[in-house]
Order: sequence, then structure tokens, then C-alpha cells
Amino acid sequence: MSRYTEVIVLARRAEEVMEPLTRPDDHRAWHQCFTRVGDNVFAGSGTPSEECYAWVIQFGRQNWGGLLSHLESLPWPDPWSVQVLLRDEDDDCFGLWMLHDGRLLEVPLPRTRREPFSDTLTGVLSRTDRPGR
Repeated sequence: MSRYTEVIVLARRAEEVMEPLTRPDDHRAWHQCFTRVGDNVFAGSGTPSEECYAWVIQFGRQNWGGLLSHLESLPWPDPWSVQVLLRDEDDDCFGLWMLHDGRLLEVPLPRTRREPFSDTLTGVLSRTDRPGR
């Protein structure tokens, strides 16, 4: 089934940890690669720095099973800074996952509700404050 999912990983001092995920690896359950987003993008300087805090990836199918558990297993140098933003095509907004006791758990966002939906791996995240809801 063709449906897209976007994932953003934010983490401090994680360049070494994330670098293998920017290259193809036939042993992973998914085949896409993360793209490093240097902090120069935010500064608008055009000059890359040595540090990076963000990586992005888009999946065109539901072939990203195992991604969250893989990210959980990485040796994060600053696990308290790890945030994973995930948006399926039917979601109203990105959901937020953070490491708690070594597990990536979804953090409840105000005025949102996640409901089961068989066509997605995570269900659908809806805004409850949208007009008509």
C-alpha cells in the first residue's frame, strides 16, 4: 500500500549515532536513509557547522516497521534530548515521541487524540479543537 510517513529525529551530539542511518543498509527493516539537516539551515548562514541536531526521512510505504525500536536501541550520548516527530499522511499534526526509561513513548499533545486505524502503524493523530469535531 502506498502511503507516506514523515519522521524527524532531533537529538544533541548524535552525529556519530545517526551517521549509519544516513547510508543504505540491507540489514535494516527499512531501506530509506535519513538526511542530515545541519544547523546552518536554521541560521541561514549556508556555512555548515560541526554539529547537527536534526535528521529527516520520508517513507513512501508502510515499510518503516522496527524504526522506533531501532532508534530506542541506539547509544544516544544525550538521551534526554532525543525527540522523534512522526506524521502519517492522515495525521493532522506530527506526534511526539521521547525516550523514557529507554523506551520511545508518545508524549500526549494538548487537544489531540490518537485513534486506531488499520492502514497505519501508529493510528491517526487528530486535533480535537478543529471546527466540526
